[in-house]
Amino acid sequence: MKYSELEADVLRLIVGATEGSVRAFGEETVTRLVRPELLRGAAEDELTEDARAALTTACADVLTISAAELHDALATIYDGILVDDDLDPGVLTAITALAHWKSYLEQNRRGELYELAIRSIEDIDHEVSADLDDFLATPETAAEYERIRRLLAPGAK
Repeated sequence: MKYSELEADVLRLIVGATEGSVRAFGEETVTRLVRPELLRGAAEDELTEDARAALTTACADVLTISAAELHDALATIYDGILVDDDLDPGVLTAITALAHWKSYLEQNRRGELYELAIRSIEDIDHEVSADLDDFLATPETAAEYERIRRLLAPGAK
């Protein structure tokens, strides 16, 4: 499957999923994208102490934090970024996931969950470097695609 076909299928699945399925997918995916391992690569000089604390807390509490609390945490994080272009990829993944989750919580827009799905796929691709013309050729990308399909397919709970 080409990467563009994968993107189109993920969008189709998100649009067609039930509210319960899409919420469960969002929760599982954002939790995966803010896992503690992603924050371990952050250098001390990338974030202020306050930003690092806000990021750690927001990631740990991602399923219980309100949109307003997440908004405040993200403001602290953004204000505390000390580098221009070289933010650790894991930290960037976590911050981006938190931002999409906040927007989803605020507006209930499924497009934010599509973005989480794509970030999740890219996270896997970062580890295994999948071929864009045969994106599911690696077991890791195929497993992530199957996870997405399982959670969003008709009849998923």
